Amino acid sequence: MSTRTQPVPRAPERLLAGSPAARRLVHEAAARAASTRRVDVIGPGGHGKTVLLDALAAAFGAAGLTVHRDVADVGELGDDDALLIDDAHLLPSDVLERVAELAAAPGGHLVVAHRPWPRPPGTAALGSALAATRPPVVLEALDRTGVAARAALLLGGDDPPAELVDHVFEQTAGLPGLVDRLLAALAERAGPGCARGVPLPTDPPAGLLVQLGYLVQRLGDGVGGLLLARALGAPLESEVLVPLLGLPPDVGAAQLDELLEAARAAGMLTRDGRAVPLVSAAVLERTPQASRVELRRTLAEIELERGGNVLAAARGLLGTGASGSTVAEVFTTAAEEALRTGAPVAGELFDAAVRAGGPALDLAAGRAEAAVLTGDLDLALTQADQVLSEPDRVPPAEAVRAGTVAAAVLAHRGLLGRSADVYRWMNTALEPAMGTTAVLAVPALIGTGALDEAGKMLQAPSAASGVRPPTLLAGAEELMAQGVYDSVAGSPTAALSQLTRAASLLEASQRAALLPDTPAALAALVAVHCGELDVAQSVLERALRVGLGGRGAVTRHRLLLGWIALFRGATGAARSALSLASPPGAELEPRDELLAAALEVALARRAGDLAVLMTAWGRAREAIVRHPVDLFVLQQLGELWVAATRLRESSWIRPHLDEATDLLSRLGDPALWAAPLHWSGLQAAILSEDRESARRHAEALEAAADGSRYAAAMAAAAEHWVRLLDSEVDPAGVEAAARGLHAVGMAWEGGKLAGQAAIRTHDRKAMTALLGCARALQSTGPAARTVAVETDPEAEQRPKPAPKPEAEPAPDPTADGADGPLSDREREVAQLVLEGLTYRQIGERLFISAKTVEHHVARMRQRLGSGSRGELFAHLRQIVGPGTSEA
Repeated sequence: MSTRTQPVPRAPERLLAGSPAARRLVHEAAARAASTRRVDVIGPGGHGKTVLLDALAAAFGAAGLTVHRDVADVGELGDDDALLIDDAHLLPSDVLERVAELAAAPGGHLVVAHRPWPRPPGTAALGSALAATRPPVVLEALDRTGVAARAALLLGGDDPPAELVDHVFEQTAGLPGLVDRLLAALAERAGPGCARGVPLPTDPPAGLLVQLGYLVQRLGDGVGGLLLARALGAPLESEVLVPLLGLPPDVGAAQLDELLEAARAAGMLTRDGRAVPLVSAAVLERTPQASRVELRRTLAEIELERGGNVLAAARGLLGTGASGSTVAEVFTTAAEEALRTGAPVAGELFDAAVRAGGPALDLAAGRAEAAVLTGDLDLALTQADQVLSEPDRVPPAEAVRAGTVAAAVLAHRGLLGRSADVYRWMNTALEPAMGTTAVLAVPALIGTGALDEAGKMLQAPSAASGVRPPTLLAGAEELMAQGVYDSVAGSPTAALSQLTRAASLLEASQRAALLPDTPAALAALVAVHCGELDVAQSVLERALRVGLGGRGAVTRHRLLLGWIALFRGATGAARSALSLASPPGAELEPRDELLAAALEVALARRAGDLAVLMTAWGRAREAIVRHPVDLFVLQQLGELWVAATRLRESSWIRPHLDEATDLLSRLGDPALWAAPLHWSGLQAAILSEDRESARRHAEALEAAADGSRYAAAMAAAAEHWVRLLDSEVDPAGVEAAARGLHAVGMAWEGGKLAGQAAIRTHDRKAMTALLGCARALQSTGPAARTVAVETDPEAEQRPKPAPKPEAEPAPDPTADGADGPLSDREREVAQLVLEGLTYRQIGERLFISAKTVEHHVARMRQRLGSGSRGELFAHLRQIVGPGTSEA
């Protein structure tokens, strides 16, 4: 068959969409380029070989050549002849030999298109002859740009939506024939018109699946079985696919290679053998459910027997109703694999193992561990308790596993004493199986005051150092135990280093959730007690990024970040962290609830908002009742101590303070942990004007000053606070102490000390200098540098109430001189008056006395000509904007 194709129809435009190699070849043909004299076109089914030949026929014809489509029509190729042969892989060998002869001859243009498989006799000789002129033109799968070009052409419009392109690309892997079929099905569903109106189905169009199912059926049972196996997740390994497909063991690998070649050549698998989602959906759609389940079961058993990826196979069995001892073993093995990788499906797999007939008690410890990873502490504790109630009926290792889960959950719930009891029981009753995991008990024991016992536990690894493999988890547990121990009986710097390294070791592990606390949280607590806020923030942020400790640790890490922001004076960031970790209606575990309540109280206290503080105190009272005292909550306890004193609710906190004092005494009053509590005691004593108590806490801080620069800064400031109770002010000493507090991260406390000293001094020059110091500290602190967009430095350094000074300084002379009816200072006072604050609250916030505030208000009233308080409020609103109250 030959045609003169001048004039000829235009080349199909969709060929040019997304296929640069084909487009170049057509342009060369139109120019009768020498490069088109011998062309070998290779591509799987559906990649556009036939369309390319049609386009070449049009191009050659337009260039004045006679186009032939059948080798039987050609004797010899003249210079004005073009022979285009499609599906050469289906030609008999004698015809292929004839085509090879034509390819070897010098005349005319010859283009041969074929699939990469099968390769009948004669294919090699033909390929060699064609390759003498140019390398083969290989038609590849489309990339996203090619899919977008195809979509624009078939659906209309120049810019198809990205989500449509992504959907088509993901479903088809860019295989051109599948891309065109899917786009056509989508266009039919949406109707003619704009591509932006095409809806994205959650499932492939049913009609398209039926069409593809018939195409797969034509490929034969062998290829269909292979596609089904790949759709079910079978790996591309002969060790799995040969037995799964029932191929003969002796020749199975060779037969498998043939099936893979056939599937790839048909355009049903990608070039690297990956399953195509659209094809997989079609294959699964036409395969009966029972056959799919049986194949999944066989796949899982093969993976189990060879020690392969059981998890992927077991996922496919979920919800199929498969049962039996082998299936239960598959689910159990997969669940353990999921635990090692931190996959949340572990719990579902353990449950499936029980339903399949696995022993529920033997699986309870694993189910408990899976529940911890997903944050379901109720389920974790229930499952662990089942094992601990009958430890003799399970293997010792499972009893240890259940005990470890129970101890971790109890610690998460604030019951550190009960957690320590579980560790003690395991160390006594399950000592051989417990091995060197005794180090897990150290943080719980030290947290509850059992220092000597913790020291003995810490020596356990050295007695059995050859028993425990040197895993990341083992190293992290030992570093964490040693770090907590050193924070009490050793060097705080060494403790911080060990805990930070423990957190780093566990970043690649999913086992941190089984610890009584994450090393990141403990490192942050020690860092805060050392005044190293940058270290604390860094280790927590990294823990959140890598998911250290699982889902259950996220809330704790976020709350601790809020606590650090509070110390920095970044109350905006602290509120954000609190809102994120404890949204309205959320029910936190007792340990997290106490931290959240303390943070809320601290924010309200620093804001000077008594109404909000009283509301927050209600939450804190309940949190205190639910959480026994341990070493790791003393700082929050101290914050609640100061708030309780201000609200005259000290009776609620006193029993817990007595427990804290006794705990510290049992631990030898470690400076790192005792100093912050004494600082809170000092602040409470100042609020209640208890000079004797204030001196006692100041002396305790002085005794602890050598423990860390954090303790030293508090000790230096404590001396001046005690003197301020008697209105004795050493301006230079106060400024140095305030800057020392600021240097260790206590920005708010440093500003308050300087501000309250300014109120009490009789020296006008000293007062001005101290006020300047207070303002400088709050404007140059860490919070101002890191969260300046979110925070108001002046509003966030609100001091706590202090005893009334004996002498009132005159109005701030620097406040006058601003443009307009009010000075800058008067504008600040006016805004706070409109917000409803009292003169004393305004004075505390601005570091001036209540008398000075009163002078400012009187002068504004005179200057504005306000005849009454109501008129003054009206005038102020016009100048500075509306407030919240006229109280």
